[in-house]
Amino acid sequence: MSRKLYIAIVAILTITLFLSYFPVPTWCYSWLTSPVSLALGLLFALIFGQPYPKFNKKSSKHLLEYSVIGLGFGMNLYTSLESGSGGMIFTILSVIGTLALGWFLGAKIFRTNSQISYLLSVGTAICGGSAIAATSSVLKAKETDVSVALGTIFILNTVGFFIFPTIGHWLGLDQTAFGTWAAISLHDTSSVVGAGSAYGEEALYVATTIKLTRALWIIPVCLATVFLFNKKGEKIPTPWFILGFICAILLNTFLPAEWMSFGSVIYDVARKMLTLVMFFIGASLSIDVLKTVGVRVLLQGIALWLIISVVSLLVVM
Repeated sequence: MSRKLYIAIVAILTITLFLSYFPVPTWCYSWLTSPVSLALGLLFALIFGQPYPKFNKKSSKHLLEYSVIGLGFGMNLYTSLESGSGGMIFTILSVIGTLALGWFLGAKIFRTNSQISYLLSVGTAICGGSAIAATSSVLKAKETDVSVALGTIFILNTVGFFIFPTIGHWLGLDQTAFGTWAAISLHDTSSVVGAGSAYGEEALYVATTIKLTRALWIIPVCLATVFLFNKKGEKIPTPWFILGFICAILLNTFLPAEWMSFGSVIYDVARKMLTLVMFFIGASLSIDVLKTVGVRVLLQGIALWLIISVVSLLVVM
């Protein structure tokens, strides 16, 4: 029963993701987002267990890597660097500071699993689920650890999406200040774009360009991860998909304009596949794992996010 249901859910999700290419109402597919897909996977695992653990593991790993490469076709190198020298310095300091603070909170305060702690820090510092997805493949993290980290990030990201514009108006932040604050403090690009759009056109532009600059940090962070978590005497793996990600960005930046439409299709398909990956990752969780993790991971994620949000707010004000 559970196996047939699993196959049916995967088929429905896959079909739904590609309905946008057909003349159907948007409500038929707009409901299926990464958080929803992750939640469906989590619910399935908690109720029915894992009917295909090997398939789940291989599918999530390979689809994840191909999706990360595809995301590169949605980025332009010059646009990503448009935030200017001031924004660039702020970005560098905030990324490094967030990673350092995340390590401190995980190791010294909450005593959480080192891999989950690292994934939470990367997701908060760079671009949420995409950064966790990319880093977890290099880290060779357990699907359960990835699922817990993603779940925590998505919860906080959703909350931030709704409350940030309200806080910005209450504090009287101008468009540039709010856009900068949203790009630094909100996890996923989708929420940054949504919050910026709700605040104003200039806020949207500022938030998007700074967030794209932060997204480029996936590359050096993934490369650093290879060395930080390499055990003595163990062969250092080559993160080929990160090289593919870099090549995709370069192709999308320097090839003729006619390429743009083709590149945008690849990017869109990659986003859809990343949404499907979230189901596979969520379906790897179990009640036993949740009991083991407890509330410390969620508390660490909340503490890290609140500190970064408050500090960045004070800076932009």
